[in-house]
This record gives sequence, C-alpha cells and structure tokens, in this order.
Amino acid sequence: MTTAVDGPLAADGVGVTGVSKSFDGRVAVLDGVDVEVVAGSTLALLGPSGCGKTTLLRIVAGLELPDAGTVRVGEEILTGPGSYVVPERRRIGMVFQDWALFPHLSVARNVGFGLPRSERRSSPRIDEALDLVGLAGLGDRMPSTLSGGQQQRVALARAIAPRPSVLLLDEPFSNLDASLRVQVRTEIHGLLVELGVTAIFVTHDQDEAFVLGDSVAVLADGRVAQAGPPDELYLRPVDRWVAAFVGDADFLPGAASGPVAQTVLGPIELEEPTHGPVDVLVRPEHLELDEPGASGASGGAAATVELVEYVGRDTTYLLRCEGRTLRVRRPSVPVFGRGDDVVVRHRGGSARAFPVVGPTGA
Repeated sequence: MTTAVDGPLAADGVGVTGVSKSFDGRVAVLDGVDVEVVAGSTLALLGPSGCGKTTLLRIVAGLELPDAGTVRVGEEILTGPGSYVVPERRRIGMVFQDWALFPHLSVARNVGFGLPRSERRSSPRIDEALDLVGLAGLGDRMPSTLSGGQQQRVALARAIAPRPSVLLLDEPFSNLDASLRVQVRTEIHGLLVELGVTAIFVTHDQDEAFVLGDSVAVLADGRVAQAGPPDELYLRPVDRWVAAFVGDADFLPGAASGPVAQTVLGPIELEEPTHGPVDVLVRPEHLELDEPGASGASGGAAATVELVEYVGRDTTYLLRCEGRTLRVRRPSVPVFGRGDDVVVRHRGGSARAFPVVGPTGA
C-alpha cells in the first residue's frame, strides 16, 4: 500500500450525546449513549454481539434515527431535536461489514459511486483513492476477480474518495482470514494515521480495538460501560465485566487492609486502598513461574501446570493453584511442561481490586 498522501483529510470531531434507540418500542438497543471523538483520532466501539455498536454507527451515518439524543460533527448538529441532515450531505464515509460492492460495476466505478455524477466514470479522486489503498492500475477489474483483501480495500477506497471528514467502519476485517486480517489491519491503521481522518470503527475483537483505537468505548447492553485509552481500560477497568472482556483476567480472592490485599500468592499492593473482602485482578503477564525451591526466590504459591500453549511470540501456562485455574504468560519458549510442579508469584506493581458483594467472591 502506498504512503503517498496528498495531505490529510479535513477532519472534524464527533460528539454523540444522550442517544437512545429501541426497535418496535420494546427492547432498548441504545440507552443514553455519550461518546466523544477528537478530530483526527480513531475511536473503537468494542462490545459483544447485540450491544448496539452497529446501530450507533448507523445513527452517526444518518442511516437510522435515534429516539432521543444528538449527533454532532464539528460544530454542526446532524441529528437532534428539529435537526436531521440526510446521509449524503454529512461528509461521512462508511465501510460496511460485507463491503457492499456492486458486482456489475468495475473497481473504478465502485470507487467513484459516491462522487458527484460528473466524476463517477473518471476522476483524479478515483485514481488517488485506489493508489492510497494499493490498488493502482486495477480500476478496470471486476470485484469478483479480486481477493477478499483487495475487495475490502476497494470498499475503503470508495469511502475515502469523496474525502470525508469522518470515516465509519463496521467490522471491517470480519470477512478476512486470520493472516490476511492482521496484514490488512496494519495497512489500514497506517492509512488512517496518514490521512488524519476522524474514524469510528466497530469490532468485537479486543486486539483490533486496542491496535487501531486511540480511544475505546466498551458497550454493554446498550450503554457505555467504560471509555478511554486502551491502556486505561486494560489496567484500570471499572468493573469485573470490563476487566474480563478487554483481555485475559483472573481474580484472586483476598482480604484488603488499606493499600495491600492478602492473597494465596501473598500480599499484593492495591491501586486504591480499600478494606474487606476483594477480588484482585491478575493479568497473565503479571505473574511469574519458578521451580520449587529455586535459589533466591521467596513467597508465592505451589501450583501444577495443566496446559501449555505456545504461539511463537510467547507461552501461556494454565495452572491449577489452590483449587482454581490461573493463567501465566511469558515471552519465551516453554520451559515447563504439563504436570510440572511450579511456584507462581505476583511480579509486583499495584493491582486493581473489586469489593466482593454477597456471600461469595470470585
């Protein structure tokens, strides 16, 4: 994909305030959603199926009307009480999940479809968009002759050809196989940065959200459960559900006394002082393993390796420790095998803790 870009697009910020939507007047798909996207940045809408991500994207695009709330791009209210700007006048480009290419039109005519009628068959903007996505010279081809990755790029070229101020992408990589998905994701990431366009994209994949999103809004049951930079969501989730959704998470029961909780792994420093029974969030990379009786090692708990998952860049161990499963991830080839006895320790640093409500903990 080329990196020659004729300057950044004219980006505008996006503000969504109090947006609610229900279908048939019954189930609330969105319930008072607020999100803010800084001009030139990318927001990832992350959440499970049915949480309202795509509905919110379609409301921003003007393809759905909310029951309440406003949508603002720059200083202009596009949707709100007494205001509605039709989709074709919003300067918003959209890449659909299934790409929505016209099979009877050439690549060039697909890309030119969103341009003024006089430019749809031939325009420098068509050539520029195809060049940007690495498809220069393929304008005469038909979509059916392209690979899945190339068709996805045609859909992106069509969205950026009118030079929108906001770009919306709905699960843009879902129809690609795993290896191509990572490659195209990296290319699109670089292109979004070079274009400087404000982008909102929908995904249920935490890796995609964290890689592409300058900020991430996690949706659950039609509401924003938490929004912020990826590292904030990962290290400081607001509750157990968000903690588990944005990455591998184990929860150690503990007894908190101010800044420290006593757990099966020993004392763990807490990010915020608290008192009483808690569940301490432990990420797999926050733990380390040793052989029993290793020289210079102290503390920790005895455990047994139940599974070893090696993926090249790192190894994840699933341990049985005090009747529960813990995951440990280390950036190395496997050094322990199934059935090995080990000692597992917390590597230090402060941890997030959630007060236990009710008679039981984790």
